[in-house]
Amino acid sequence: MHMADGFISPAVGCTMWAASAAITTLCARKVRQEKEMRLVPLMGVLGAFIFACQMLNFTIPGTGSSGHLGGGLILAVLLGPYAGFLVMAAILTVQALFFADGGLLALGCNIFNMGFFSCLVAYPFIYRPLAGTKTGTGRITLASVIAAVIGLQMGAFSVVLETTASGISALPFAQFVELMLPIHLAIGAVEGLATAAVVIFISKAQPSLLRPADLETGTVKKASWTVLGIFAVAALLCGAALSWFASAYPDGLEWSVAGVTGSEETRLAEPSPLHRNLETVQEATAIMPDYAFPADDGANTAETEASSSIVNPETSMAGVLGSAIIAAIIFAAGFLFGRKPHSHCPRCPSPCHCLRTPRSNSARWIGFPAEIPASTVWTPALKSELSSSIKSAFFPGLRRKLRGSCLSSCSRSVSSAWRAFPWATF
Repeated sequence: MHMADGFISPAVGCTMWAASAAITTLCARKVRQEKEMRLVPLMGVLGAFIFACQMLNFTIPGTGSSGHLGGGLILAVLLGPYAGFLVMAAILTVQALFFADGGLLALGCNIFNMGFFSCLVAYPFIYRPLAGTKTGTGRITLASVIAAVIGLQMGAFSVVLETTASGISALPFAQFVELMLPIHLAIGAVEGLATAAVVIFISKAQPSLLRPADLETGTVKKASWTVLGIFAVAALLCGAALSWFASAYPDGLEWSVAGVTGSEETRLAEPSPLHRNLETVQEATAIMPDYAFPADDGANTAETEASSSIVNPETSMAGVLGSAIIAAIIFAAGFLFGRKPHSHCPRCPSPCHCLRTPRSNSARWIGFPAEIPASTVWTPALKSELSSSIKSAFFPGLRRKLRGSCLSSCSRSVSSAWRAFPWATF
């Protein structure tokens, strides 16, 4: 369901870009506020796994069409709706930039259609109430299939609305809907079963990874090395080997377009300057368009026959390279944006000594200058209260050091306390 730029007008494309950017910013803030940065390793591995799975098109019997796993619901179930949306946005961006899968102008539409409905609508409002708090196989399967079907139906209908609102393609609304919704109903059923299989496996391997009922206050667990390794191996296997057996039939969107217009692609007679500029950018950034190296004009017959065989090294390289790029981007983003900012004291130069933890006490010392405004008047009563808090926190540790007859430890304790409380303020 990757839309090309030929479906979208500049007005609709820019509007959906703005909407997707706003949702991405909101999700990034929620992930950081809820302290979900410990999920970064699982986010990177799952991103690589979903990218590889999207290369595995499966045939829909009796239709001459194919479909592939979207993966948004899997990401939402295992990572939560906000982190799942971010991973889906990263996958679609890598596909558009490096593999020319989906247009750059239509990237906002693709993120919204494949990420928003599955992660932020189908998961919290359909899957979560149906699955409940128990991890029974039947409930997981039922919730996965219903949520995947409804999420994909909303995404397919959104494609029709965006195309019709653009008004630049010969795709009548009624005929387009009649083909898009039924074909994606079948694709959604298969995706629901695949989602249920993954979730059931996690419920057996590491049940703590399944999201709690309370999405706002539930504890976020780290994935075990076993789970990370299994998903990493599965990503390599799908991208490097199983992708050879992907169906050659057009996907649901291409099949629907061909059913209306007689052609799988929609090309504009007079593309706008924005269409041409973004097409130029995509040609420059795409290292493997359509998951293959750009074809040379002097390609001989032997190369053509070799490319038609089942074993396709180009497809394997594209699967492994794309998975590695997505994992690297997610790991880098987690490292850059997941670090806690260093706290600074307004009265101390960087680094601030007021927030250091003395070695003589396991508790964290909170520096008074960092919490008390500079305009505070140090009355005798306030000084006495401060002195009492210092004695209760520092001297028990000092006495333990004295009992150990370690003069150097005592000196470090005194030095730490001196740095922690700037006596010059008195």
